Amino acid sequence: MITGLSTMTSLTQVAGQFLADVTYDDLPVDVLPMVRDAFTDTVAVIMVGINEPIADIVRKTVVEPAGLHETRACLSGRMVGAPDAALLGGAIAHSLDYDDQSLSGHPSAVLVPAILAEAEALGSSGQQMATAYVAGYEVWSEVWRRNHDYHAKGWHPTSVFGPIAAAAACAVLRQLPAERASTALAIAATQAGGLVSNFPSMTKGYHAGMSARAGVLAARLADAGMTAGHDALENPQGFLTAFSNGSEPDLRSESRLGKEWYLPRHKLLIKRHPTCYFMHRSFEATVSMLAGRHIDPDEVEMVEVRMGRGQITVLVYDRPQTRYEAEFSGQFSIAAAVILGRMGVPELADDVVRRTDIQAFLPKVRLIPMDEVDPRDPVFSPTETVTMRLRSGEIIESGPVASIPGHAGDPLTREQLWDKFVECTANTHRESEARALFDLLQKIDSLESTAQLPTCERIFND
Repeated sequence: MITGLSTMTSLTQVAGQFLADVTYDDLPVDVLPMVRDAFTDTVAVIMVGINEPIADIVRKTVVEPAGLHETRACLSGRMVGAPDAALLGGAIAHSLDYDDQSLSGHPSAVLVPAILAEAEALGSSGQQMATAYVAGYEVWSEVWRRNHDYHAKGWHPTSVFGPIAAAAACAVLRQLPAERASTALAIAATQAGGLVSNFPSMTKGYHAGMSARAGVLAARLADAGMTAGHDALENPQGFLTAFSNGSEPDLRSESRLGKEWYLPRHKLLIKRHPTCYFMHRSFEATVSMLAGRHIDPDEVEMVEVRMGRGQITVLVYDRPQTRYEAEFSGQFSIAAAVILGRMGVPELADDVVRRTDIQAFLPKVRLIPMDEVDPRDPVFSPTETVTMRLRSGEIIESGPVASIPGHAGDPLTREQLWDKFVECTANTHRESEARALFDLLQKIDSLESTAQLPTCERIFND
């Protein structure tokens, strides 16, 4: 039961008390399907990214040389240290930008690898893992809401809030008392960072991994007796001020932790395409408005996409030449919709991005910023619209699009999530094995421990 929060004033201390008190029985029942989907989807995107270059770079350079044997690396037969398993899992989960999105970042690519790694080391139950996920998400939300527009300042919110959220989750797994849990958050806060300028590279994925690892380590260090600032989050020279976008962060309002649950209101957006989510609504809108007719790309004169100013701040590659750049190109998403009709992993390959017809189409697309913001996440506009003008003079319009499948307002069905899962695991699991793993992840909170999740012998077996 969550108690004792109303008499505290320090955000850092209140958060620590929340983490010490929260139990599975406190969780709103409507968050549990989202937690199950978060674990399921994150394991899926780890498997599809397992052969990305960053996987071997991190595994062979950092993880395996450490020589520890606490937990399975990405559910493989390789045993490694839990902090390193979190690092590797997070880096791979975010390597293709196929993981979920919310709170201006990617919570599950940080939280799930950290939780799976530390839970396996500790022998935690499924209920403890689910509670840890929600606790980490809630702490991320509570800190995130106190300022916005982090991207515009050059910060990657995933690796700004990720270490704190992962530390919160691991504090719950380790059942730390309030003072130690607060210390874990303070230790994690001093490891936060991550630059938007690193987005078109492997380092963006690494941001999620380093955040997951930082959270595991912070909780372990706090548990071992390490000290840290008692007001590290809200101190005028602390976390919120340091990562402020230039406006005054909210250092004083009362914490809502344990009083108003964020996850039911700020739901996950589960992706159907391996790119920045800021591109997805306009891509889907274009595919939908062209359904049933063939448009010759040469007949398209101009396409205007109206979307949030915060989205355009991130979608900076109007002439992408690589997969990493295409993941942050609104122009590429429209070209993919018109020419390819798909925007999956194969369509993001460098040779596809550089195709002559794709490159010729890119200059036809203009992104027009909207200043209206979505209260669920102010980095988005409430809706997006796509307007296409053909050389014949015909105008084709999408109309305002607020939600697409996978969006907070239109979550994927179990069948749609399975379709993504089986596609993502095609190179790592037989379909029967994928189904067994999927079904277990879909009831993660009822498992006795991570030991019930099967080992995949086909990965990391070099």
